[in-house]
Amino acid sequence: MSTPREPGAPGTDPDAPAGSGPAAPPGAPFEETPWRRLDPRTLLVHCGWMAAPLGSLALTALATGGRINTEAWITLAAISASFAVLTTLGLIRWARTEFRITIPRRGEGAGGASPTFDVRSGLLTRRLRSVPLHRIRTVDLTATPVHRVLGVTVLRAGTAGSGDGSSELSLEALAVPEAERLRTELLAYADAEAVANDPVVARINWRWLRYAPLTFWVIGGVFVVAGGAYRALDGIGIEAWKLGFVQRAFTEFGASALWLTIPAALVVILALGSVGAVVLYVENWWSYCLEWTDSRTLRVRRGLLTTRAVTIERARLRGVVLREPLLLRAGGGALVRAVAGGLGNREENRKRSGLLPPAPRAEALRVAGGTLRSPFPGSAAPAALTPHPRVALRRRRVRGLLFVVLPGTAVLAGLGAAFTPVLLHCAWIYALVTTALSLWLARDAYRNLGHGLDGPYLVARSGTFSRDTVALQRDAIAAWTFSTSPFTRRAGLVTLTAAVAAGEDGYRIPDLPAADAPGFATTAAPGILEEFLVHPGPAPVPGQRAR
Repeated sequence: MSTPREPGAPGTDPDAPAGSGPAAPPGAPFEETPWRRLDPRTLLVHCGWMAAPLGSLALTALATGGRINTEAWITLAAISASFAVLTTLGLIRWARTEFRITIPRRGEGAGGASPTFDVRSGLLTRRLRSVPLHRIRTVDLTATPVHRVLGVTVLRAGTAGSGDGSSELSLEALAVPEAERLRTELLAYADAEAVANDPVVARINWRWLRYAPLTFWVIGGVFVVAGGAYRALDGIGIEAWKLGFVQRAFTEFGASALWLTIPAALVVILALGSVGAVVLYVENWWSYCLEWTDSRTLRVRRGLLTTRAVTIERARLRGVVLREPLLLRAGGGALVRAVAGGLGNREENRKRSGLLPPAPRAEALRVAGGTLRSPFPGSAAPAALTPHPRVALRRRRVRGLLFVVLPGTAVLAGLGAAFTPVLLHCAWIYALVTTALSLWLARDAYRNLGHGLDGPYLVARSGTFSRDTVALQRDAIAAWTFSTSPFTRRAGLVTLTAAVAAGEDGYRIPDLPAADAPGFATTAAPGILEEFLVHPGPAPVPGQRAR
């Protein structure tokens, strides 16, 4: 959590001009450190918002043959006025945003002072945030295509307790050399002990591209792009479904033999999705490198158009997750994510916690072990994990039949009875196919269930569409949550969730035996549940009356 200093506090002068030091009296514990400003190209970055409205106007002019109506002129005038206002506000914000690293004086008078990172900002309300350097956990550099064209980048410093992003310090934008120097300064107080002979854990291997299509985006990405294009066209007044070539395509599709056109359409979607998945893979993981910069700092560098460099302090690394989505698992691949604090809120954590792109499972295990500085527990020997009771398999089968097979079959059968007997045949075909699929997925989900303890780590594995194996430091567990429902209570099961101040905040172990869950939780993280447990008293002596 950052420590704010109020304007007028000793050792600060909020109204001092840029480049001047703090107005510290003689003998003050801090040296006079000059304030630094953001790069002037920050103003150009803030103009990037104009691309969307100007692009819409250009497309409108192109679609109408150069004829721009009154509404378009009003939009252009609004854009111009907004540009003037926002540019003025951006200029004021740039002029009033400054930063510095304050180093305590040596010798007498320093007391318990520690080096701090100070950021002074505010448009109307001035704010001075001062964070001790020893509380900074991560320093990330992120550059979008606009930043890269202008030669600048965004620096974000995550601090202890900044899981929700509220304590994160952000500077936009700095020249790339200046940002690199500032990151080096902020991390200079990390332990600089020598690391292993080869601090590089992994580098990009373009043979891994074959795993790119084995993700959700190979199909879902096509519909996301199509939906985005439709919304963009609709925003500029073009109704896509009324375009001539679109109507002709639908007419020809319906007039042709569906047993040929539907498979052909699926092949086209898969081809487009595969190309898109490969493009995204290259853009996201270009120049990928995972390395230990020193004995306490892990860094991930990647990106082609938008570059990203994420640093994770070893003290904030609470474990890793080996993730195996269904298609990727079928292809023998996996990916790795970090369980670490200081990576922002849930959305930012998903973007910044990636340690390895989709790659061979053996490589994922090696990278997970290199991140933990010990062999990754649990996955190398899956049989070592404790299996869950058979009633968990029954629950998954029942859920598949109730929530997948029954509703679809009932809807098709009802429509068939009301309209056409063809749908009755579709109903029994759907029932057969989905029943077999649901039973197979239920069996796979049950086989993937497992939990156990491996030295300092709690290991939990679950999931079928995405089988996740998490290795979590036992001393990082802050609390336990026991979750039940009427159905799980009747089956004698409970879902145990380990709460940690990192990653997804909580990691579930579903469908544990209710009688075994408290003992397992107590063994995994002693000192949390003992006061809530009821231990049986001594056996009564025969013939003695109970009191």
